[in-house]
Amino acid sequence: MSKRTNYYNKVVSALRDLHTIYANYKMGRHLATSLYGYRDTWGLTDKEFLYALTKYKGELEMDVPHTDDIDQIIKEGMDLDNLFKEEDNGDY
Repeated sequence: MSKRTNYYNKVVSALRDLHTIYANYKMGRHLATSLYGYRDTWGLTDKEFLYALTKYKGELEMDVPHTDDIDQIIKEGMDLDNLFKEEDNGDY
């Protein structure tokens, strides 16, 4: 006798994982973002919902915070002329 996959429990587990890993995000954000682009969420199967959550979690894991100093980036951006001159002179 084969045991059928219980996608409902897997969805609940995925939501619990998201809540644990990304505790600073509210549940509404997880739901809205993971289901963005699905037209008929009322007709969504548990399997499709699990797929959406899994895909969303993967996207979150790939989104790494940038550690660059934003002030330094702005400062360098304001001085692009000198940056290009250095490249032309081979100083870069």
